[in-house]
Amino acid sequence: MASRKVNVLVYSGNGSTIESVRHCLYTLRRLLSPNYAVIPVTDIVILKEPWTASCALLVFPGGADMGYCRSLNGEGNRRIDQYVRRGGAYLGFCAGGYYGTARCEFEVGNRVLEVIGPRELSFFPGTCRGCAFKGFVYHSEAGAKAVQLYVDEEAFKGGIVPQTFRSYYNGGGVFVDARKYADKGVEILASYVDPLDVDGGDGAAAVVYCKVGEGGALLTGPHTEFAAVNLDPKSDSPDYPQLVKALAEADSSRVNFLKACLAKLGLIISQETTTVPSLSRLHLSSLHHFLVPELLVAWEHIITKEDGEEYIKGENDTFHLEKQDSRWSLNSLIKTLPTPGILKGSNEHAADQTNDVGSNDRIVDYNAITKRLIPHETEWPGTKETPYFNHHSFYANLRKYQEERDGEAEEFGKYLMYGEVVTSTNTMLEKNIKLLSNVPTGFTFTATTQVAGRGRGSNVWVSPAGSLVMSVCMKHPMELSNSAPVVFIQYLAAIAIVEGIQSYDRGYKDFPVKLKWPNDIYAQDPTKLGKKEYIKIGGILVNSSYSAGSYDLVVGIGLNTTNAAPTTSLNALLSTPAFSSLAPFTLEKLLARILTKFETIYKRFLRTGFDHKLEETYYKNWLHTDQIVTLEAEGGVRARIKGITTNWGLLKAEELGWEDRPTGKIWELQSDSNSFDFFRGLLKRKA
Repeated sequence: MASRKVNVLVYSGNGSTIESVRHCLYTLRRLLSPNYAVIPVTDIVILKEPWTASCALLVFPGGADMGYCRSLNGEGNRRIDQYVRRGGAYLGFCAGGYYGTARCEFEVGNRVLEVIGPRELSFFPGTCRGCAFKGFVYHSEAGAKAVQLYVDEEAFKGGIVPQTFRSYYNGGGVFVDARKYADKGVEILASYVDPLDVDGGDGAAAVVYCKVGEGGALLTGPHTEFAAVNLDPKSDSPDYPQLVKALAEADSSRVNFLKACLAKLGLIISQETTTVPSLSRLHLSSLHHFLVPELLVAWEHIITKEDGEEYIKGENDTFHLEKQDSRWSLNSLIKTLPTPGILKGSNEHAADQTNDVGSNDRIVDYNAITKRLIPHETEWPGTKETPYFNHHSFYANLRKYQEERDGEAEEFGKYLMYGEVVTSTNTMLEKNIKLLSNVPTGFTFTATTQVAGRGRGSNVWVSPAGSLVMSVCMKHPMELSNSAPVVFIQYLAAIAIVEGIQSYDRGYKDFPVKLKWPNDIYAQDPTKLGKKEYIKIGGILVNSSYSAGSYDLVVGIGLNTTNAAPTTSLNALLSTPAFSSLAPFTLEKLLARILTKFETIYKRFLRTGFDHKLEETYYKNWLHTDQIVTLEAEGGVRARIKGITTNWGLLKAEELGWEDRPTGKIWELQSDSNSFDFFRGLLKRKA
């Protein structure tokens, strides 16, 4: 069983700068979506999480590489080196380039800035020396330049690359004597054209590729990932506007070079460049229309009025309640037209930037944008307003499933908030306590696309169109903490997903989906016919806070349903002979099915706890029966998975001794303290 490498991980821990990380995410998502999920990760993830099996590319952005060393020297660098040598790919921009060499020499002789010393990764066997050009000042554009680079076209073997191009530069180095290391797998991909202010030796190398074991590392001095559109020409530096203009005029050449670099590292480049999406309006509706105005009345104490307009000003987001009769007014239309993009730290135009008409293609601070919420008090949204989600189909299926014999569903999904493009359904609920504490149990938020989805720990669940994205709000009584512990909610949601898929309609009963402890959904890989190999298609994230005697829970679910990338989906399984006669899943119907299953299972849990029937159902659908694993935190002890405890939902593992015979010792492991590398059979303790 092997995991597909669909993650591009951008380091955002100690040493990195917010701006450099943001530029990396922006550019790589444009060039690699939807084939890869481009997500930020911290040093804790590098050190503690099982990231290597699914990582297609590890990226270290600009910043200060001494911070990288402080956090990752030793174990972190050992894991990175092993990952690359076993076939992985490393991409280092500026500070990430220094970090990937055998020796860093930065501003030698400058007592304020000087950094000199060996580096553990040593992908480039020599020295990276900088600054290549004078004038660098931390957190400033004083030393920024639009440097000209000469490209060695032969190094790309047929790829479309420019002969020369300009790139943003600010503090990067030159890879000294790079040409002399050709026999060690080093190739010069691009060289500085302008005379350097330090000795670059043989080559004046600005960008190098280094063969490392079965993998490779690509290191750059200049910031080839910086797009001119995201640079502010109003910088204090007098020459900066000309710099931005020079970069903008040749930006297509820079993009073609970067595409060729990514292809050289083995990645699949998108045929069409993905643009930065605009956030759409949010639509609030209900199974019964009269419930929407009743909910608005209940929200009166959290609504503020300004100039005749109504707002809910949450802790993280501001929601503008758009009046029914003004949705298509001239004033409203003007507000939806694209305006200059919001750069981080700028609130200009923030109130008017939410739109589903268009946007400038640049980095956007989504948190600064006011979210526009349309309450539908007399009818459901039509296909003109929500072309990617059919509310009539959703509510018809919800009502049908609610009427099933032995079903107890009546609340989950009764109130629905939908957005075509949102930041994160979980974040917009969980981070706005004022709103969350005033929504009823079963209130559901769904979206077609998330641009900043949330995952477990530091992970991000990137959800392209075709993923079922949903967050369900629940008020779980604290008085039931002993009989119905809140930790089991993630297990109930997992059961509901599997049972929802298998009871979607006639013929789906044996659909091959399973659970991975504690909160992942796997499906049989449709590309491996005849082999029972499974691949991740979904995940669950439960966030909780306390309010008035109850846990306010936000249960987030992401499930690949109709999308073809970055990994497989439920509909991909319909191409296999066993299920080719079945109708494709639709998001509206599957959402209704999972919600009604979840509510019925939850109500049973409230009465009986995680009883024998629920336990039996959970084990029937999970991947771990009698799986033998290694407990890394316990000195590499081998153990056999036996189940989960019915009191606190801990994973039970039976220690094995000689010839894998039980020793009698049982380990009980918490989901929040351990990560499970299913493919390697490895349980690791988190920091």
